[in-house]
Amino acid sequence: MNPRRVLLKLSGEALAGSGKTGYEEATVKEVARQVKISVDAGVQLGIVIGGGNFWRGRTSNAIDRTKADQIGMLATIMNCIYVSEIFRNTGMETQILTPFECGSMTELFSKDRANQYFKEGKVVFFAGGTGHPYFSTDTGIALRAIEMDADCILLAKAIDGVYDSDPKVNPNAVKFDEISIDEVIEKQLGVIDLTASIMCMENKMPLVIFSLNEKDGIANAMQGKINGTIVTA
Repeated sequence: MNPRRVLLKLSGEALAGSGKTGYEEATVKEVARQVKISVDAGVQLGIVIGGGNFWRGRTSNAIDRTKADQIGMLATIMNCIYVSEIFRNTGMETQILTPFECGSMTELFSKDRANQYFKEGKVVFFAGGTGHPYFSTDTGIALRAIEMDADCILLAKAIDGVYDSDPKVNPNAVKFDEISIDEVIEKQLGVIDLTASIMCMENKMPLVIFSLNEKDGIANAMQGKINGTIVTA
């Protein structure tokens, strides 16, 4: 697997590093360093970032679910603005697209607009999720990857692949080098949420799960050197 157009999913928590909330600049700069290697080599890259370093969804019944999800959408936009600026500081060109108007801070998403930015060699950030409540950033990246005819989705996680059970609970958990999305759904392995899993299955969109903490993990995955799990579709 040596993709030319990929969508990379980063967790908001990963951006926070040891701080748990907000940003750890050194962590984001390291992500930028790894990404730049492949972008300079001509890989077209789209990025989706979660909002967990600021907001983890509705934590109180005093907040309506729709409003809670809207807060989460705004958290992803803040993250994309920050990471986009760090990327620019390392010499990359970027553009942030959102599914709804966000003043002059972003541009409204369209497939044609995103394709044009890819052709210009820009890293395209897809912020704001799907623009609708009740959908996670997992669903957001599945939707954008399918729309943009990406070769695959790369998921940088705290864990180094897909296991048959939780390795934190079961020391004998077995890691899969390769597994089908059908098996992921059937065995409820929770790689991504069910809605996103079904979208990937129906649209033949493969995924790669690898550890963000592995040295050069992002750079290796973007160059097709997989040390995690390939989820076939």
